[in-house]
Amino acid sequence: MATGLGIYSYLTSKLSKEALDKKPVISPDIDSRGRTTTPLTPNGYVRVDNELWKASSVDSAIDTNEEVVVVGIEGMTLKIEPLERILLSNYEN
Repeated sequence: MATGLGIYSYLTSKLSKEALDKKPVISPDIDSRGRTTTPLTPNGYVRVDNELWKASSVDSAIDTNEEVVVVGIEGMTLKIEPLERILLSNYEN
């Protein structure tokens, strides 16, 4: 029993240290890239910098696992556009 508690204590302290050492992300920057984890119709979730964020599509629905770009932030919700659309608009200009 003592060995089990020792192993548990070791693993818990190691995981806690890793969590505390991780650099916190206050909020993603505009133009940060991420991927959708749920469909945005227009609201859903995206993963940016390995963190899950509530998001809203600016214009249209976006499917799951699409690469997206942060174009704005409203409170704790990211405003998102598909990367494809951003690249096309930059190419046309």
